[in-house]
Order: sequence, then C-alpha cells, then structure tokens
Amino acid sequence: MRHRGLLHSVNFLIKGPFILLILVIINAMTDPGHWWVKWPALGIGIAWVINLFRVIRAGLLIGGLAGLFALLNRK
Repeated sequence: MRHRGLLHSVNFLIKGPFILLILVIINAMTDPGHWWVKWPALGIGIAWVINLFRVIRAGLLIGGLAGLFALLNRK
C-alpha cells in the first residue's frame, strides 16, 4: 500500500506544474489585471515540495538498501 503513495507523489510532481500552467492561462484569459492564481500556486507549490521530499526520501532509502546489499554480497 505504501508504494501507491510514492507513485502518487511522483505523479503529482509531473502533473502539478501542468495544472498550474492551465490555471495561469485561464487567469490570463479571464482577468489579467487580478492575479488570483497566486493562491492556488501557493497551495500547489507547498504540496509539490512535500511530494518532492517524499520521493527523495524513498530514493535515498532504496539507494541505501541497494548499497548495503552490494556491500554484504561483496564479502
């Protein structure tokens, strides 16, 4: 079940900027004088950074385990 969370995090790292780009385009087309898109950008940005840290943590864990197994198999 935990790997689904990681896959969701990786998925959001890819989709988040595209969602934000669509919102910027909508904002520019509807009301270019008032940039309401800054508030969704703040929320998406915070969520993106949290997901980035989750992916980095998982990568470090997997890399560390792979290194440990390689070290143990070497002896």
